[in-house]
Amino acid sequence: MKLNFADLILYEDDDYILINKPPHVASLDERTTDKAGVSILRLAKAYSDDAQLAHRLDKETSGTLAIAKHPEAYRHLAMQFEHREVAKRYHAITNGVHNFEDISVYLPIAPSRDGTHVKIDREKGKVAETIFNTLRAYRINTLVECMPITGRMHQIRVHLMCLKAPIVQDTTYGGKPVFLSQIKRDFNLKQETEEQPLIQRVALHAHSLTFTKLNGDELTVESPYPKDFAALVKQLEKNS
Repeated sequence: MKLNFADLILYEDDDYILINKPPHVASLDERTTDKAGVSILRLAKAYSDDAQLAHRLDKETSGTLAIAKHPEAYRHLAMQFEHREVAKRYHAITNGVHNFEDISVYLPIAPSRDGTHVKIDREKGKVAETIFNTLRAYRINTLVECMPITGRMHQIRVHLMCLKAPIVQDTTYGGKPVFLSQIKRDFNLKQETEEQPLIQRVALHAHSLTFTKLNGDELTVESPYPKDFAALVKQLEKNS
């Protein structure tokens, strides 16, 4: 996949670059990343020498990602993340119809032994809190706004599973795919063809990020939906 880093930029000043991360691209170099492998960190460093990611998004997750251009900017934003002063808003499409109004899930999270996923662990887990609001309910799915207060791995995904509202296509945490035949009343599939899900990844998008810049000004940057997420929302709207 040929990515042009400049095309991803939503906002840039002397201290920070904010991008709309595409799905299926790792934030940091993975162990399996070969020389030709693409990571956001690698692209950012090629664009700006001292670039450092201030946080990360799962490989499948799209959306707003903040990158610091020098060490002072990195420390400034890292402290805000540490003190939970950064406002993060994600949009997720979940299985089932749900009416969430400022629902807070406050359940501790611990990583699995192999570190590939997480579980709720009331004894050994680390504090984790997410607030959920329904943005739009469709026939069999819901568009949910997720505001993680803490920043644990897979936090939104496992907390939605606890609400019996797993994210579409999130097989790790009980999410099921969405097919056009499920939502379109007069759907006809051509014979001899296998129907493909409307989205081929965990339906989670980092919609916006709000933090304070070095000069004390507040900055909010929003990321438009990528093609696959937008197409799914469009079909849900059309057939709800």
